Amino acid sequence: MSETVSHLLQMLETEIMIGLENLGDPSGNWDIVETIGKGTYGKVYRVTNKKDGSQAAVKVLDPINDVDEEIEAEYNILRSLSNHPNVVKFYGMFYKSDNLSGGQLWLVLELCNGGSVTELIKSLLMRGQRLQEPVISYILYSALLGLQHLHNNRIIHRDVKGNNILLTTEGGVKLVDFGVSAQLTSARLRRNTSVGTPFWMAPEVRIEGLL
Repeated sequence: MSETVSHLLQMLETEIMIGLENLGDPSGNWDIVETIGKGTYGKVYRVTNKKDGSQAAVKVLDPINDVDEEIEAEYNILRSLSNHPNVVKFYGMFYKSDNLSGGQLWLVLELCNGGSVTELIKSLLMRGQRLQEPVISYILYSALLGLQHLHNNRIIHRDVKGNNILLTTEGGVKLVDFGVSAQLTSARLRRNTSVGTPFWMAPEVRIEGLL
């Protein structure tokens, strides 16, 4: 095992327990520009860095009074493994206190202007077009490189799907959303639980989860 992999494993196995009181306020660093997405967890915004004008995406979770296991899992994976070209870059986590709403947790990530693979396919279908095989091959190859990086560091994503593969305007392919990801340790080399999005799961995984 290389020294780099050994160091990353040590970092992952020493997971950071996040305390909201230890997180900085995002207001001094980031300005919200516009809403670019939303889900059950909250909204995603395009933000601008006040110091250098660079842009990023921020996933805002609110209201929030505590940090749950999914957020901690995503934070620990991103802080350790987002240095790969096919994993979304992580710029930090912040907490914006609000006594009325319960506060907001900000996960600041690389901005992927190209949207998700699912959005790309839907937009093509609406015009009567389809993804060409060379493009499909490129996206799959890039996503697999990202997965290989995770697997080399004993992380399994567990929710790989079109919505969780984002594209940049420069042609980058990025894996995102590590909330249900799991860490494998030397003492536990497999997971027995079945999680993820049913329509994107292998049939044998779904069947096993029902037994």
